[in-house]
Amino acid sequence: MAQIEGFKVRNFRALKDVTVGKLWNQQDAPALTPMTAVIGKNGVGKSTLFDAFGFLADALKVGVEEACDLRGRGGFRRVRTQGHNEPVEFEVYYREDVDARPITYELAIDLDGSGRPFVLRERLRQRRKRQTRGRPYSFLLLNNGTGIAWKGETEVSSIDDAKPGFDVGQLIERIRAEPEAEESRESEVVELDDKRKLGIATLGALRQHPRISAFRRFIEGWFVSYFTPNAARSLPMAGPQQHLNVLGDNLGNVVQFMEREHGGRFQSILNRIASKIPGIEKIDTERTPDGRLLLRFNDRGFEDPFYAQQMSDGTLKVFAYMLLLEDPNPPPFLCIEEPENGLYHKLLESLAKEFRDHATGKKGTSQVFVTTHQPYFVDALEPEEVWILEKGKDGFSTVRHASDDEIVKSMVAQGLPLGGLWYSDYLDAR
Repeated sequence: MAQIEGFKVRNFRALKDVTVGKLWNQQDAPALTPMTAVIGKNGVGKSTLFDAFGFLADALKVGVEEACDLRGRGGFRRVRTQGHNEPVEFEVYYREDVDARPITYELAIDLDGSGRPFVLRERLRQRRKRQTRGRPYSFLLLNNGTGIAWKGETEVSSIDDAKPGFDVGQLIERIRAEPEAEESRESEVVELDDKRKLGIATLGALRQHPRISAFRRFIEGWFVSYFTPNAARSLPMAGPQQHLNVLGDNLGNVVQFMEREHGGRFQSILNRIASKIPGIEKIDTERTPDGRLLLRFNDRGFEDPFYAQQMSDGTLKVFAYMLLLEDPNPPPFLCIEEPENGLYHKLLESLAKEFRDHATGKKGTSQVFVTTHQPYFVDALEPEEVWILEKGKDGFSTVRHASDDEIVKSMVAQGLPLGGLWYSDYLDAR
């Protein structure tokens, strides 16, 4: 299973310089776990960190300019950290599977001469086989939409972009001038028509760049939840859809897909989901005469079903989360902001355990990343799974790992719940 081991954000709203997990040049830091939670008070930047993942996914789909305007972000000038003129930067450090060499993706976004956001720099790099030290070598390197991409799985031994003074422009000239040289045969010069689109979006569609394609598919598969119960109450047109969308307004369509494609175990899946939602006995769908799809819930003690439009926010949220976890082809990365909103507090610990079981169990094909400010949810977690986001004296966010505090680790080892320790201020900065 692909897993993000570290994520770095610079100059993105309150996240002036925040890293969770390990990076290629921070190998002593703890890696993100299959189930990871970021906790903190209101206003410390949890929503911003969540949206940093959403921004990266949106940028791949629609380009950086449109991503700056989506989801109420308000454009690049509101996205960039107030009072700073440096580029907005992201870094993703991940493995395609447990035995694979880590890959680093770096992206920098700035304003061009016309005041519009564009991709300033973009790079994918990985250590060569048997290389255990030093900087990883790039297999995609773009500056201002121009650069080099290495073909296939080739590692060109004569190229060392980690050397001081390395100039990609000079390398491009050499490749063009010496077509028979090793680096010329195994690479291609890239010149993008649209500098507002990510290079991985274009090159990732080409068969000759399998490593770039794999990373593009990885991000395309992310599920960054912008779920709203009102959207889930909409009446979509009937028609099977394989995956839940980020708003959750196709719940019925996904149920219809599962009924069609997984008929043999469809009802057992719905029954298993229903058993985890208090008061619900059965879930199914009904098609209206005009071709729309109704999601029906049979509540215990009532003969007639209730429709999604009549169900509580909490019931719809739990159903959506359970449907995500039952997906036969789940996304590689689930990012969920404050799953506790609208839920009864005694449900939260069991929900956290459902997320962890999904991430670490036999079906562990999704990494789960959540932000929360609910101690009952944190009670189900271990210190290694929790990062604490705080606001520094300068107003910008800082982050630390809960397992850094030996006293906290010792108290959890003795049976005290982590959420209770947080509620009692044991996780506050000392």
